[in-house]
Amino acid sequence: MNARADAPRGNARGRLVLGWSLVGIPLAYGVVETLVRVSRLFTG
Repeated sequence: MNARADAPRGNARGRLVLGWSLVGIPLAYGVVETLVRVSRLFTG
């Protein structure tokens, strides 16, 4: 087997990007919100 056979192609790559976006964007938002609230908690 080579790397080309294992790489996602065309539609599969788009679905992979979409899936990670659906998970990553809300996760990033939650991390940012948590950091903002924690900074307010400790800075007064």
